[in-house]
Amino acid sequence: MRRRSIIGTSLAVVAAMGLSACGGGGDGGSGSKTLRVTLVNHVWTENIKKALPEFEKQTGLKVEVTQLGEDQLSDQYNVKLNAGSSDLDVMMYRPLQEGKLFAKNKYLADLTERTKSDGAFDFSDFQAGPVQATTYDDKVVGVPIITESEVLYYRKDLLEKSGFTTPPKTLDELKEQAAKVEADNPGVAGFVSRTGKAAAVTQFSSFLYSFGGDFVDGSGKASVNTEQAKQAYAYYGGLLREHGPKNISTDMSWSEAMAIFTQGKAAFYTEANSLYKNATDPAKSKVSDTVGFAAFPAGPAGSKPYNIPSWALGINDGSKNKDNAWKFIQWAAGKEQSLEQQKAGVPGARASVWANPEGIATYPKDLAEATTASTANGVGHDRPLVVKVAQAREIVGQPIVDAITGKDAAASADAANTAFQKFLDDEAK
Repeated sequence: MRRRSIIGTSLAVVAAMGLSACGGGGDGGSGSKTLRVTLVNHVWTENIKKALPEFEKQTGLKVEVTQLGEDQLSDQYNVKLNAGSSDLDVMMYRPLQEGKLFAKNKYLADLTERTKSDGAFDFSDFQAGPVQATTYDDKVVGVPIITESEVLYYRKDLLEKSGFTTPPKTLDELKEQAAKVEADNPGVAGFVSRTGKAAAVTQFSSFLYSFGGDFVDGSGKASVNTEQAKQAYAYYGGLLREHGPKNISTDMSWSEAMAIFTQGKAAFYTEANSLYKNATDPAKSKVSDTVGFAAFPAGPAGSKPYNIPSWALGINDGSKNKDNAWKFIQWAAGKEQSLEQQKAGVPGARASVWANPEGIATYPKDLAEATTASTANGVGHDRPLVVKVAQAREIVGQPIVDAITGKDAAASADAANTAFQKFLDDEAK
């Protein structure tokens, strides 16, 4: 059933574009006029498909698109890349999920010279954080196309009621304002965010960086038990324990936390900017007309939220059609298409698009300002950069849960660091 689903999806997309499922490109050899592009189900993909005739007309190439859900995409990559298949040319992939695995196994072509020599493409226009995530061993292996950064969602009406004229600029102010608003509004939590052991890691990461910590240090050693990391765990857990929803659950992902905020049950909420429409759409949110956005509050090390590429484009190193694959990336991640995508609500990685009034016209003004601020000092990862990401998140997420439930967060961080170092050592073998 699974295989039939994958094939059916691919054929359906190819057929919808008026192309032959078999194509005319043979094995996709050097200079082949048929380019095979594998994309995930996403608004970005739908927008690109609509513009493809323009690309095909410009280049004389025929593009065969395989469009899959995330799980199906991973399944196909696992099968084809492990087999050294050459019938994948352009690959849409998740840099923070599969990026290190793909790069380590040399599945992704080295794009460094192409990005350096292509002045018109202007790779320097891409934000530093996302580029960090698409670089491996100092080699560019992908081009970021869709980004996310963490911002502060808040209730403007509740802040005004409690006498605050501006949202918190520091984590100390966040705690103070959360406590005051909570006291002034019985039944409303001061703060909400993700609490699940693995789910919370990504949103906790901005707190970790803003306290001056990270998951690993400069030498690649586990560092979730440094003084800075312990302070971050204690702060995040303490804020939720003391000012979070009553009888707080420790298995909330973004959907549960967002529901609490949009039902009017919390004053502050830290989350990815990409989810903002859940809070501003009147059909989804009871507080849509009172929601504000602000830059992530500064900690002892400043405001250092994650600024990551959720998706990127790479070229299969086994492809025999790399030159034409690069032409597709030049176009799809170029300034013109990036601007069109962002105007359609898909946040991109190009600084010039965020600086362009057209590029931010469809976003709430304060969200655009918060996002722009986030990119200045943004960190290019929101989880440990490892091959086995899910396992790592379980390890480094345990102290979050322990801090929320009032256990010894420092001791938990020490235990997590030992386990995480063993994990890193095992992965390096």
